Amino acid sequence: MVRTAHLLTGDRHQAEDLARTTLARVRARWRRIPRNDVDFYVRRSLVRTHLGRTRRRRAARLLTPLLPERARRALPDPAGAVGRRDALGRALAALPARRRAVVVLRHWEGLGEAEIAQLLGCSAGTVRAHARRGLAALRAHPSLGPVVTPSVVPSPARRHPVSGARS
Repeated sequence: MVRTAHLLTGDRHQAEDLARTTLARVRARWRRIPRNDVDFYVRRSLVRTHLGRTRRRRAARLLTPLLPERARRALPDPAGAVGRRDALGRALAALPARRRAVVVLRHWEGLGEAEIAQLLGCSAGTVRAHARRGLAALRAHPSLGPVVTPSVVPSPARRHPVSGARS
């Protein structure tokens, strides 16, 4: 749960705070939660709490335009894995909150479109659109670098063995 919160927020401390807040809210309603849907309810609460916080922070940012930027330091990475993880974190942080939630739930949590749609309270088409646009934004993000795609080599035209016509 903290890993998912970390991917949603982009900050370890905010992720821990989000997980704590979510568990406190779930604990307060524990008797009303159906026992067969506990995982779903906790995930939905986590995402909704995060989206609510994002809305409140955006409103605060609009009301106070001259807040200092938070300093981000890149750690040295001899093997490259930490650098890629940091770049992915920056790219995820650049996505809008709902797109980030869809991408994280789809590709990190492994949920299907219908489950995400139910979790976020929207249609499956909206989930597909958010996923498509989110992945396109991640592919285009400058910190992730160019994506190497194999070139497609056209196959030579084949001839029918009897008639000799091209297929």
